[in-house]
Amino acid sequence: MTNATKKPPATVASDPQGLEHQIRQRAQELYEERGREDGHELDDWLRAEEEITGKKTRAVTA
Repeated sequence: MTNATKKPPATVASDPQGLEHQIRQRAQELYEERGREDGHELDDWLRAEEEITGKKTRAVTA
């Protein structure tokens, strides 16, 4: 007999706050790896998002 109330494991789609936390944490790691050089916040965020979700994103350039 299966337990119908058991929740499935958290995934990217079902836990957007957890996903944001993971991306934020990875972006911080990238910032620190670069020597805490300011001015690359968007690059760090997009790279972290790509690494975690596996989806390639593009930065809009002006």
